[in-house]
Amino acid sequence: MRYFLGVDVGSSKTHAIIADETGTCVGFGKAWGGNHQVVGYDGLENVLKESVESAREMAGVDSAHIAGAGFGVAGYDFPSDGESHLQAISTLRLSCPVEVVNDGVNGLLAGATRGIGVNVTSGSSNNCRGRNKNGKEGRIVGNGAAFGEYGGATEIVQRGLQMVNYAWIKRIPPTALTKIFIEAVGAKDEMDLMDGLSNGQYHLFPFLTLEVVKAANEGDNAAREILRWSGEELGWLAVSVARQIEMENDEVEIIQSGSVFEAGEVITNPMREIVMKHLPKAKLIRLDGPPVAGAVILGMEQIGFDGYSVRERLIQTAKEIVK
Repeated sequence: MRYFLGVDVGSSKTHAIIADETGTCVGFGKAWGGNHQVVGYDGLENVLKESVESAREMAGVDSAHIAGAGFGVAGYDFPSDGESHLQAISTLRLSCPVEVVNDGVNGLLAGATRGIGVNVTSGSSNNCRGRNKNGKEGRIVGNGAAFGEYGGATEIVQRGLQMVNYAWIKRIPPTALTKIFIEAVGAKDEMDLMDGLSNGQYHLFPFLTLEVVKAANEGDNAAREILRWSGEELGWLAVSVARQIEMENDEVEIIQSGSVFEAGEVITNPMREIVMKHLPKAKLIRLDGPPVAGAVILGMEQIGFDGYSVRERLIQTAKEIVK
């Protein structure tokens, strides 16, 4: 029996799975985020070792029995990042062929038919990667607001702060987000909130997106506007990458992956409007399974094994084992 390793390294968490050639997941491990831009390459090495060792122990599989391994890693953005990432992976002492890609590819491989189409990720931040049938790849920078790429939790919270400020300076009517943000950091009032955030005494975190979604569902206009904006921005990411891989006139699959999509129609409806306006034959698909399954398929590809022949079972058993 041959075994394959897949590792999904995100900015907030890391998942590792070992699956056999039937697509059955037999080992799972997890660790904190391993984006080198946040934790450094030492931190990346640590989460790789912790997650992979846990998966290996659960599976009862020695490293020598792993036939291929795939790594989708947040922060692996450019060719110049390659050598350092491969050095970090080498500390696992694998003897099999390995491949490392950006973590945005994981959702594409896990969610799209034969890994062809566009994956839009909205988690702690945003990402978008694509591939056509000829292997041509498309991408965004993947480094958020500085490059005008929006739609993830970090950008939603940042936009929320702007709305709170707009209400404070009387640019817009009052918003429920003001109370939410004050309570989140423990500020005394709006002045204290602005003072503390300006001077680094208070900090806002992506998890506040949950409160923005709740406020939107309860009818707060500012919160609803933020999520409409976020959905449209995610739609534009999909359109942009589909154009790069020359699939704007095809029945391109647009995979929606990441926790922010759990907000539902307040995000997906405005995204769909943008996508269908510019990609009229597109099919939007919510990723039904953990992205790490895509990393396993990547590992299978390294020895020419057709991971899509066992994809259905791989996704099913991955959902059962990832907790």
